[in-house]
Amino acid sequence: MSRLLVSLRLLAQLSATFMKISVVIPTYNEAATIAELIRRVNSVDIPKEIIAVDDGSTDGTRQRLEALEKEYDDLRVFHQPHNRGKGAAVRLGFQHSTGDYVLVQDADLEYDPSDYAELLKPLVEGKADVVYGSRFLTTKERRVLFFWHSVGNRLLTLISNMFTNLNLTDMETGYKVFKREIIQSIKIEQNRFGWEPEVTVKIARMKLRIYEVGISYSGRTYEEGKKIGWKDGVQALWCILKYSIKTPHTSYQPMDQASTQESTTEATFSAARE
Repeated sequence: MSRLLVSLRLLAQLSATFMKISVVIPTYNEAATIAELIRRVNSVDIPKEIIAVDDGSTDGTRQRLEALEKEYDDLRVFHQPHNRGKGAAVRLGFQHSTGDYVLVQDADLEYDPSDYAELLKPLVEGKADVVYGSRFLTTKERRVLFFWHSVGNRLLTLISNMFTNLNLTDMETGYKVFKREIIQSIKIEQNRFGWEPEVTVKIARMKLRIYEVGISYSGRTYEEGKKIGWKDGVQALWCILKYSIKTPHTSYQPMDQASTQESTTEATFSAARE
């Protein structure tokens, strides 16, 4: 009941301000789940566009997406010429996003779109610039799976926090939501799963207001199609170190404030010329 109330209030706020979200779905060999995932995302009663990026699938996902694009008016599909990785796929999706907020949604049904309202709430209320959905900071249902995966995720989050001075509980979460102008201003370099620690370091360096929200989680086994492995964990460590060293500290300035400052500066120069 409380989730329904949150959804209704959020819908009213989004509608009143003519805001919408861009749901970016990186997809690779998810023919078994993509139709159900698109149905679930579409059923969320929030103004949105759905951007699916097929990352060179070979199992029929491409063809399913093309058929789904004809079925759903809000769905746009983009194709990579070959498999490049999740980071490359979300980068393409971000480029084509036009919503006020951009949400990353995995295509494998591990993450539940019914959590959208709670993920968006801190953003819509003006409290956050970025929201992460935490699989660990939650009392919601989650599937019990691999112990060592859980240890690995917590270890990577701990190391990331040490370098970013954040206190996240789930850096590697698949649910990340950004103000569009923020994520489109960040150059994502990593093509695979390394984009997760990369973007975390970069938003930390921008001194943004970052919130976490507890989410439900239904993880997959490798037999069910899980793709991330230990090599990706090693790459994540490298990315934490690399981007912590090379990323400078900056201060994010909202677009309206930047426009105001630019106008004030121009008026000052004009007055000086006169």
